[in-house]
Amino acid sequence: MASRKKSRTPKSSPRRAAKKTAARATKSAPRKTASRKAAPVTSSASRALVFPTLHESLTSSGLRVVAAERGPLPMVSMRLVIRAGSATDLAGKHGIADFAGRLLRRGTRRLSAEAIDEAVEFVGASLGVGVGEDTLSVAITTPAEHFAQMLGIMGQLVKEPSFPESEVVDARERALAQFANDLDEPSVIADRALVQALWGNHPYGHDVSGSAKTVATFTRDDVVRFHQQRMGPKVAMLVVVGSVDPKRVAAAAEEAFAGWTGGPDAPLVIPPLAKVAKAGKVIVVDKPDQTQSQVRMGGPGYRTGHEDYFPSTAMNVALGGGFTSRLMNEVRVNRGLTYGIGCWFDAMSAAGIFALSTFTKTESTREIIDVSLAEIAKMRDSGIKPGELRDAQAYMGGLYPLRTETNESIASSIADIRLNGLGDDWVVNFRDRLRAVTPKQVAAVAKKYCFAEPPTIVVLGKADAVKKQLRGLGPISVVQASEYE
Repeated sequence: MASRKKSRTPKSSPRRAAKKTAARATKSAPRKTASRKAAPVTSSASRALVFPTLHESLTSSGLRVVAAERGPLPMVSMRLVIRAGSATDLAGKHGIADFAGRLLRRGTRRLSAEAIDEAVEFVGASLGVGVGEDTLSVAITTPAEHFAQMLGIMGQLVKEPSFPESEVVDARERALAQFANDLDEPSVIADRALVQALWGNHPYGHDVSGSAKTVATFTRDDVVRFHQQRMGPKVAMLVVVGSVDPKRVAAAAEEAFAGWTGGPDAPLVIPPLAKVAKAGKVIVVDKPDQTQSQVRMGGPGYRTGHEDYFPSTAMNVALGGGFTSRLMNEVRVNRGLTYGIGCWFDAMSAAGIFALSTFTKTESTREIIDVSLAEIAKMRDSGIKPGELRDAQAYMGGLYPLRTETNESIASSIADIRLNGLGDDWVVNFRDRLRAVTPKQVAAVAKKYCFAEPPTIVVLGKADAVKKQLRGLGPISVVQASEYE
């Protein structure tokens, strides 16, 4: 979700860190590999892009490996994706997946945190850990000549992290300090309030990082338990893209991940969202020092890979997904109510939502809500104009090839495709499927997702000044901002 706080992006630092050197476990021959070739991708630019051939193998520990040889640069990007995101947090321990991710690089049975950093930096590699709702990812980009060494470090990070007690204490204190600082960030608090109001007690219904209340209870035993129960080879996939022979990838992966045990035999089942928790209700988050109101609205969406993805994406671009969108034009350009407004679909593996985010001065809180709802209603009732659809298709079709420009972006695409069952032709046929969307299809999804039922509304600001403006929008409740620390 564009508004939901994520953990560090798998690069070499933040949200959305460094690892160890070669894990020399018992060496056994990797199992038989298979290869599947995808068709060339024709770019909207003059040159053609080609999605590489995918080679698959399975290690003796049960880890799926997908390798794609790609030059000409002598670089390799590796991404280990584990179905151990925040939706799998232990009971009563919201944020433990993110917390464990932060600690993976802080030491293994054989390497200290400092030794990990030195090994990665010495060869000119970068390393990062990222946690989202569905997955925990470890990513390394390295010069090809150091590929096996860096893969060995990745193996150590997930197989044998030591989780030093001192590092657990430091991480907990840093996290608690960040939660306290977040109270001074109205947009962050409004985002958290929307997530809780939409999802409620669903596994997606809390911030990826948890809360001050839950993180304060974290112990080393909690982290160890999460690692043992949630992180294992049978719910993981390794993607390697770059200047390296796929046979070498299979052999190096066997060596790096041999002996990895733990975790479930199959991904935990995340249920769909039966109903938005506070549908049709208005939550006022009281922050008396504010002279502006943060406004959020949301309703049901769809899961990743849903058939509505392409028409909904086109609709969203026209409605509020770009600088020339309807919402931006009416709310910012014509009325001057805000500097920024946008809407988006947030799709996870089991369910998703459709949401809007903006801000305005306290006095115009109701006006910005009414104008935004009116624009969404126009899309719901009248659909999209042919010219708007063509513009949206051109915009998205032009951006998409960027996902195949770097080894890292291709590795990310492969992981998304395989984890979400999108099909190996997803990248190849993306723009054709987008271009095939019709105004009729957009009209159909608009009627489904553009707040056909009254949305959940969150307003963070001065409660005494905004509450009276919100009458008639739904039942109103007032919550203190500190509730979302």
